Amino acid sequence: MEAYLHGTSPKEQERLALLNSLINDAGLRELRLRGGERIVDFGAGLGQFSAAMAEAGARVVGIERSEEQLGRAARHERLELRRGDAQDPPLRPEEWGSFDVAHARFLLEHVRDPAAVVRQMVRAVRPSGRVVLQDDDHDVLRCHPEPPGFAALWRAYQRTYDRLGCDPYVGRRLVSLLHGAGASPVRCTFLFFGACAGEEKFPALVENMAGLFLGARDAIVGQQLLDSAEFDAAIAGLRGWAERPDSAFWYAIFWAEGVRR
Repeated sequence: MEAYLHGTSPKEQERLALLNSLINDAGLRELRLRGGERIVDFGAGLGQFSAAMAEAGARVVGIERSEEQLGRAARHERLELRRGDAQDPPLRPEEWGSFDVAHARFLLEHVRDPAAVVRQMVRAVRPSGRVVLQDDDHDVLRCHPEPPGFAALWRAYQRTYDRLGCDPYVGRRLVSLLHGAGASPVRCTFLFFGACAGEEKFPALVENMAGLFLGARDAIVGQQLLDSAEFDAAIAGLRGWAERPDSAFWYAIFWAEGVRR
């Protein structure tokens, strides 16, 4: 069962669309598609990365449980979107064991049993087919100088995952999850996700970070992880920090790839 912290409001859709526009090119480069692959994309969301893989020449089945997400999702002639749960994907009997690639990004951190999802991904690909996982480990973020109130806000945000039974550090487990699901791990790496003042993308990345927190405000304040004044002051501190000429943050998306044994 998925437990997506941020909901599917229009503001969240805007944040996700912006995020995809900032990271999709790096994800495609790392995926190293040759063209002609059959791909199943677990947790396709707005379908932007699914559509990008289709644009690169793949035929893609995107699986997403949110009707709201699907209603706003990108479309492409080589992309078929299906509504369904990642733990019980809507694949036809003849499709199991037939895909060249199974892919998931920012999904496993939002499910209570990521191992069950990865097992389904391995089942979906042919022997020697690729299983690619991209996800977060929230322990790797570094800001300097640190925005006022940021450390407490970031800790509170991570604790909202725990309260849902999810793992904010799942990125470090990706290789183990592949191995446990019956895939042979073959590669792991980072996709850098950060910037400093002076880079064109810096304001958009900071606004994405602020949107991440604002989408979790009800959970953070409602669970008394921070009070409303502390939360609002930390957001103001983040936006003030973004105006500094020496502000910077470093983050990375964890990447792991395996092949079905």
